[in-house]
Amino acid sequence: MKVEVLYVADCPTHPAAVNLVKQVLAAEGVEAEIHEVLVRDEGMANELGFWGSPTIRINGRDVAGESQNARSFALSCRLYPGSKQVGLPSAESVHRAVLKARQGGRSEKEHGRFGIPRGKS
Repeated sequence: MKVEVLYVADCPTHPAAVNLVKQVLAAEGVEAEIHEVLVRDEGMANELGFWGSPTIRINGRDVAGESQNARSFALSCRLYPGSKQVGLPSAESVHRAVLKARQGGRSEKEHGRFGIPRGKS
């Protein structure tokens, strides 16, 4: 399972996002390395399909289920509608993403280097 936390420098919720992912992985009994990716500039944000900081992806899929077709990427803080914690996705959305990945959701082989579906750049 590929787990990524994408963030911008000085993101106040980056550490909490990493902690949330660790808690969910432990609760689900999943051992996976968490790849923390510092998004340095707008070019990198566009290349990664970065929705804002922090963005959590499991096997290349955004845990909040953002559309793969959207083209608006930014170096900014991210808000998650419906979440109880400002700047973090709900724990439930992270749990769902982990469970889906365990049940054979999209594989890493279907994605390019940055989790973008192959052939959809």
